[in-house]
Amino acid sequence: MLMVANAAQALDIALVGTIGTRAILVVDGGAPQTIPVGGKSREGVRVLRVDGDLLSYEFEGQRGSARLGEHVVHAATTEGGEQVALQADSRGHFVTRGRLNGAATELLVDTGATFVSLGRSDAVRAGIDYASGTPGMSATANGTVRVWRHKLDRLEIGPLSVRNVDVVVHEQDLPVVLLGMSFLNRMDWRQEGDKLLLKKRY
Repeated sequence: MLMVANAAQALDIALVGTIGTRAILVVDGGAPQTIPVGGKSREGVRVLRVDGDLLSYEFEGQRGSARLGEHVVHAATTEGGEQVALQADSRGHFVTRGRLNGAATELLVDTGATFVSLGRSDAVRAGIDYASGTPGMSATANGTVRVWRHKLDRLEIGPLSVRNVDVVVHEQDLPVVLLGMSFLNRMDWRQEGDKLLLKKRY
């Protein structure tokens, strides 16, 4: 679950169903609202696109996305800026959706990883010619593997966007993209209970 905090107004947005290109939303626990593309909920959430189980929406001038069954707590920006809060799963891991060069993917926070690490298929989806990078070797739980180092043009989590992120691409696919310190070092971040708070520094 992803939350955007530090704002004057926040909404809990849940995509509970779709009918064709119409989204069925529950906002702040209220009654379901069926909204066509281009339409708005009573609270001002505009539906931009419905693509299968993925909703793209806009609220208070900010864009976001939610999958079927997912809650997104979205808030407007204040003078102090925005922060994203990641909710730990049942295993205590922080997993969220993000975008690599615009390509949607699943991210797992890994403070033990020096770099953001992704598999070959994720690299291809992000438009990275992985074999053109700087070759090297990386020690993993499964032994030493071949990797290539690259600069990722853009990594996004909710409203946070960071450019020119150091990444390593593994020769084999990975179950998820590992969100390592090459991204986290560019955040002010701290853990509060079962939440990890991220705020962009540069």
